[in-house]
Amino acid sequence: MPLHHLTDPESKRLDEDERRVYDWKRWGPYLSERQWGTVREDYSADGTCWSYLPHDHARSRAYRWGEDGLLGLTDRQCRLCFSLALWNERDPILKERLFGLSGPEGNHGEDVKELYYYLDSTPTHSWMRALYKYPHGEFPYGQLVAENARRGRGAPEYELLDTGIFDENRYFDVEVCYAKAGPDDVLIAIDVTNRGPAPARLHVLPTLWARNTWSWGREGEGYWPKPNLEVAGGHSLRASHASLGTFWLQSESIPGERHWMVTENETNHERLFGAKSESRYVKDAFHRSLVNGESGVLNPGLRGTKAALRQLLDLAPGETQTLRLRLTGGDDPLVAPFGREFQQVFERRRHEADVFYAQRSPASLSADERLVSRQAYAGLLWSKQYYGYAVHQWLAGDPKQPQPPNSRRTGRNSDWEHVYARDILSMPDKWEYPWFAAWDLAFQMLPMVKVDPQFAKSQLLLLMREWYMHPSGQLPAYEFAFGDVNPPVHAWAGFRVYKMAAGRGARDRAFLERVFHKLLLNFTWWVNRKDPGGHNLFGGGFLGLDNIGLFDRSQPLPGAHLEQSDGTAWMAFFCSYMLEIALELAQENPAYEDMASKFFEHYVAISDAANRQFGTGLWDAEDGFYYDWLTRDGERSPLRLRSVVGVIPVLAVGVLEQSAIDRLPGFAKRLRWFLDNRPDLAQSLPFRQCPPTDTPGESDGGGARRLLSIASKEKLIRICRRLFSEEEFLSPYGLRSLSKVYADAPYVHDDRGKRTVVQYLPGESTVPIFGGNSNWRGPVWFPINYLLIEALERYHHFYGETLTVEYPTGSGQHLTLAAVAKDLSARLSCLMLRGDSGHRPSHGGEARYATDPHFRDLLLFYEYFHGDDGHGLGASHQTGWTALVARLIERGV
Repeated sequence: MPLHHLTDPESKRLDEDERRVYDWKRWGPYLSERQWGTVREDYSADGTCWSYLPHDHARSRAYRWGEDGLLGLTDRQCRLCFSLALWNERDPILKERLFGLSGPEGNHGEDVKELYYYLDSTPTHSWMRALYKYPHGEFPYGQLVAENARRGRGAPEYELLDTGIFDENRYFDVEVCYAKAGPDDVLIAIDVTNRGPAPARLHVLPTLWARNTWSWGREGEGYWPKPNLEVAGGHSLRASHASLGTFWLQSESIPGERHWMVTENETNHERLFGAKSESRYVKDAFHRSLVNGESGVLNPGLRGTKAALRQLLDLAPGETQTLRLRLTGGDDPLVAPFGREFQQVFERRRHEADVFYAQRSPASLSADERLVSRQAYAGLLWSKQYYGYAVHQWLAGDPKQPQPPNSRRTGRNSDWEHVYARDILSMPDKWEYPWFAAWDLAFQMLPMVKVDPQFAKSQLLLLMREWYMHPSGQLPAYEFAFGDVNPPVHAWAGFRVYKMAAGRGARDRAFLERVFHKLLLNFTWWVNRKDPGGHNLFGGGFLGLDNIGLFDRSQPLPGAHLEQSDGTAWMAFFCSYMLEIALELAQENPAYEDMASKFFEHYVAISDAANRQFGTGLWDAEDGFYYDWLTRDGERSPLRLRSVVGVIPVLAVGVLEQSAIDRLPGFAKRLRWFLDNRPDLAQSLPFRQCPPTDTPGESDGGGARRLLSIASKEKLIRICRRLFSEEEFLSPYGLRSLSKVYADAPYVHDDRGKRTVVQYLPGESTVPIFGGNSNWRGPVWFPINYLLIEALERYHHFYGETLTVEYPTGSGQHLTLAAVAKDLSARLSCLMLRGDSGHRPSHGGEARYATDPHFRDLLLFYEYFHGDDGHGLGASHQTGWTALVARLIERGV
């Protein structure tokens, strides 16, 4: 049956793709925006990926594991790629890919320095729109590098708009639209508009090329022989690929100078290494011909593996010109590719996208809320990427390439030789993070399931498959270090996706069982590896929170041991959702009742340890907060640094419905035995006969319930006083990651003469611990805020109107936890929404986004947000977990 019982055309395409009737997702925005500077392209001795293949090499070196381009698309195995190249006759470099600073170059780490926006996409990519803003003047590459190098960590990043290159609107808007007439029939329209006050010239090069799979000396899966791209007439290019078949790129004739350019997607060894190239025609030939004016660099026979149609546009002020192309599969080109049908398909797909999203959004959303939601989904869908990385081959090197140094065998990811990735993955950000991150992906699937449930389920399962999950049961964290530890959020995401993907009675139990069985392995890994003392007090390292603590928590502490509040609570969180999954599966299979009992008892044991192990657990009664505890020379002491580390215990909450328990006699019997025989633990499991509530959810009709919670009611109230104080965590835009009290009075820790200071930093990080541009010492982050909102709703489901808290602290106003959750949702949503002044807080003080008609409807979905004024920070296109704003907006009405 079609998705959600809907019969609109896009839902039908999703259904056809899922049932493999038609391969509607074969082509999509799967082309990376940065392949250079990545770990998988790094063959250095010391793992210096940024310098091994820098941006300056990208135009000249054939990539080993993928491709990149500007607002492009490729097939799901990255065999043929299409994207744009641009030149304004002033730049020193042909614009074939997005520019940004590498990690060592940026004063806050890697940072893309371009203006581009994802405007729309359907989940089958039958319709996609994106926009790139290209200056008339010389792109300030050198200025961006030099100024950011001059600035220290205490200064903000120097951005492209800061250079003045866009003043007086002296730039081109280049909008790219894709519409599918069929699975192998992609219509392309490139609208170029001169926004400036004077005439301007632009060279536009729609480019088609084949990923290089033939230069490495390997055979077998994914190593196809060299394909052939050949101009076949003035307006047609034929691409013949051993695996993909024959495809045609046809272009519509428009006035202006134009000609085909053809070369090979092979490395320019002369330029990079002073050695002879394999081919006379190399990857950077278009740059050399157009920008450098070199002759003899293009293949006069118009055959190769990389081809572009150079179109010269002369545009008057405000003028728009359109280039139309069509990429189709088949033995022969289309006879009339740009007839009336072309425009009809575009108009139809645009309308179908509108219908698709209208059916999935509350009718009461305002126009601006719809805009934010639509672009959030667009960014999420555009951020799907082909990811290729076979670690065994990467470590060993290739037969036709120089052997990697021996140090690689014991270096980065050397313990993960089983990883063999050739998949489409949801990325946090295709420039900043053009690789998967395990806990990011879990959050990304919450909004994704709203538009593409099957993809959401497949992504969660993918990282648990045997070519990703370590034989030990560990999930890979991210490309820079698969062995780092991310928070265990996949059980939560799996159960959420299971429930959201279909209504009761139509849910995918096979998916849930697959999630459960794989996560049993992962849970065992956590128990065996991250609880060294066997006391149910867990570590785990930095757990995705980067520089949140006093020191690098992933490294050993000589002579000391750290018990982590967040590590322990994450394990309780993991337990609670494994319990929920087991209870759900037990409804049809009694075998799962035993597993439900196991996770119930393990949860209680962790909760007890967090509160009472060694007398105090992780709770500090004096402050009314959970902390990390340090043991040195036999003495335990709390690290009284109030951060989201102490908030994670609040997230680990579940509600057991007595009606559900009564349907499971095996589990009910074990539960009664436990309550009767372990009264010391049972006292932390409050029981309540609850009246019906108005909390959103499936089990809100009242009845007997039991609460699973690390924090008792009294402790929860004390924590809330801290969380909802505007002097500590509560900002106008959600909860900060570190208490604001440390702004004027930094936290100081002295450990045997070693003094460590933590200060509230509402913006970019000023400390190098897990450096780069990531900062958990003050800013607002979506993932923890989102989980807290859910947790507050669960507490309200149990306590109802009987529990209110002062919100904000000191205001005299008392609200239920459901009302608090709703207000926090609104604060987070306000980051993106236009206020009365027309200003969006996430855009900071940049006036263009409030007043300029060509900027004001363009949105950026940042990695995190300033803890005081809400302006966006970190990765500017992390529509991964920041796409959660769409969920908050839709739930808030």
